[in-house]
Amino acid sequence: MANAFESPFAGRYLSEMVRNPNISVGRYSYYSGWYHGHGFDDCARYISPVPGEGDRLRIGAFCSIGTGAVFVMGGNQGHRMDWVSTFPFHWDEDPVLGHAPNGYAPAGDTVIGDDVWIGAEAMILPGVAVGPGAVIGARALVARDVAPYAVVAGNPAREIRKRFGEAEIAMLLEMRWWDWPIEEIRAALDLLCSGDVAGLHARWTARGG
Repeated sequence: MANAFESPFAGRYLSEMVRNPNISVGRYSYYSGWYHGHGFDDCARYISPVPGEGDRLRIGAFCSIGTGAVFVMGGNQGHRMDWVSTFPFHWDEDPVLGHAPNGYAPAGDTVIGDDVWIGAEAMILPGVAVGPGAVIGARALVARDVAPYAVVAGNPAREIRKRFGEAEIAMLLEMRWWDWPIEEIRAALDLLCSGDVAGLHARWTARGG
């Protein structure tokens, strides 16, 4: 099968790749999947192809997703830890076993905020919410929600640090630069490509917020 990517250094916008109706993506978010070869839809595992059926995968704007990232969908996939057995008997359809109740339970949508960087082969479990500006380390197993601008890594993923101080994070969440018109983003690239959060906030405030 042909590689969906031209080189390790050429990502593709999700808006150009996604076909599953239960995956929604924001502008300019991209997947860089050369080393695994497949398109982004294959990163979302066990997601229904039927519009409106099951949990959705929602990805914000300006996200960067590394090769082989996995978003596990499908809720509990019929495995009930509160029952005596976790085996999904209803799925087996064995006439000897008979008809068992369906143990499926949804987990809720998986939500990736804006400006999130997800490292290579990271795995996001069902129903997790990742806040804006967060960084997910390569091969991290994310089983819990991730706070805005947090850096997490490991198995299970744990917060290592915040990218900025609380005051700066509050400014960033107030500005929501990822929602600005593209002309305003272009005009602010000198500050967006720096660590000067206060300077960006001052410029935004001077322009009327």
